[in-house]
Amino acid sequence: MIDENEIKQLYYDMYTAMIEKNESELNRVHDDSFVLIHMTGMQQTKREYIHAIMNGTLNYYSSENDSLEISINRTSAKVIGRSRVTAAVFGGGRHTWHLRLTFDLKKTDDGWKFMKAQASTY
Repeated sequence: MIDENEIKQLYYDMYTAMIEKNESELNRVHDDSFVLIHMTGMQQTKREYIHAIMNGTLNYYSSENDSLEISINRTSAKVIGRSRVTAAVFGGGRHTWHLRLTFDLKKTDDGWKFMKAQASTY
């Protein structure tokens, strides 16, 4: 149960950091090898993803979480989060997305980290 609670908190911390453009927190929750696969299939490394948040290419305004499914296997985990996310991305207008993010995580000496995320809608 401790790992599950830590992963839930990591998920909430990630969204808060995205909204607040908190670069140090974004670096903390994502592993250096992190890759985000957007709905379009475009891939961003951790560095590219955080840079896009910080420079306004990806603007997140709010997140309301609908569900969170967590499965843990010792030092790895899979999370499926469904959230209504208000954002303006890649020069588009502000919109509320029903965003499904499927994450792969690993447990490190520093705690759980996001390794990979794949975005889709629900």
